[in-house]
Amino acid sequence: MNDIETERLRNHLTAIVRPRPSGSAELESLRGDVGEQLTHFGWTVRRHEFETVSEIGDRLTGIQLIATLPSSSPQLDSWLCVAAHLDSRPETPGADDNATGVAALLEIARCWPDWRPECGAEVELVVTDLEEHGMLGGAEHARLWLARPERLVGMIALEMIGYCDQRPNTQALPKQLVGKYPTTGNFIAVIGNQNSTSLIKCFGDGLKEISRLPVETLQVPENGNLLQAVRLSDHSPFWDAGFPAVMITDTSFLRNPHYHRGSDTIETLDLEFLRQVTAGCLRAMRLVVGQAF
Repeated sequence: MNDIETERLRNHLTAIVRPRPSGSAELESLRGDVGEQLTHFGWTVRRHEFETVSEIGDRLTGIQLIATLPSSSPQLDSWLCVAAHLDSRPETPGADDNATGVAALLEIARCWPDWRPECGAEVELVVTDLEEHGMLGGAEHARLWLARPERLVGMIALEMIGYCDQRPNTQALPKQLVGKYPTTGNFIAVIGNQNSTSLIKCFGDGLKEISRLPVETLQVPENGNLLQAVRLSDHSPFWDAGFPAVMITDTSFLRNPHYHRGSDTIETLDLEFLRQVTAGCLRAMRLVVGQAF
């Protein structure tokens, strides 16, 4: 079976990393490139355009890519959604935030046709927009799922997964978690809510299959409302809609000093860490999909 390749991840990052705010020509150009690659890997890609309003009342237009494979189980109406946002803040090239997530999504797209079980849930890959405006792309996709008759077994948000620091005391923690998690910033985190027990376990187990990759899991009550840092990606609207969802993350600003800065470049990333995380996600997806009977 195909497996995740570091050099391919690097190539994806090189193509994506530049400022690409929502509504910009740069974002639309990159969205076209990403769609072409998904199609090349055998996926059927649909553009979904939507109108929404930001928290400060701005009317915004978002465009998302939804990619699916020909069904392997026509009688099964269960799905797993894996998503990553392509938009960045205007002041940053957005290497970790979130070119790493999109690069991983593309490698997963290339490898998944060889990895998916003969029976199980179908997978959709979603390239979201307007995440930087308050997870509006995630909210739109959760709205679409609320209107669908099929069962969503889980939503996975790939959110900043390429920054690793092996030095002690490089991992900050919310005060509620101090003493419960490591203070070395070299682990990948799997964060879910009270409805996501099985999803957390599958992704924790899948990631732990990767040698020398430290993995930490966290299950939060009340959709994370008491710990706002865990809500800052497109999974949180799925929590609020009642769906199981997890965020896979290097913990963002709690570790990465380049968050939302011009210094968020490829050179700051650990590409071997990114490869390990992506490979672990591929294995975890197989666990989730295989259980969805």
